[in-house]
Amino acid sequence: MKNLIAELRNNKNLSQLELAEMLNVTQQTLSSWEIGRTIPKPYQMQYLEDILGEKKENIFFEDFNYKMKLIPSLKLKILIKSK
Repeated sequence: MKNLIAELRNNKNLSQLELAEMLNVTQQTLSSWEIGRTIPKPYQMQYLEDILGEKKENIFFEDFNYKMKLIPSLKLKILIKSK
């Protein structure tokens, strides 16, 4: 899932290593979050919100708003089945 971690980190002039140390995770873990391979635990999302100054719901928009993607595809399936 796409997120804004890297963009917000760069806006704060933080390296991956610096932010990872602030979060008490490895640089590899942070990199994995940034590319969407894995997602942080809820408490780590809160730390990211506090450090980066952006609401976690905005940082992880797609993760928090997955229903927005599911509902249109569900409606399409219902329409196809009803024909």
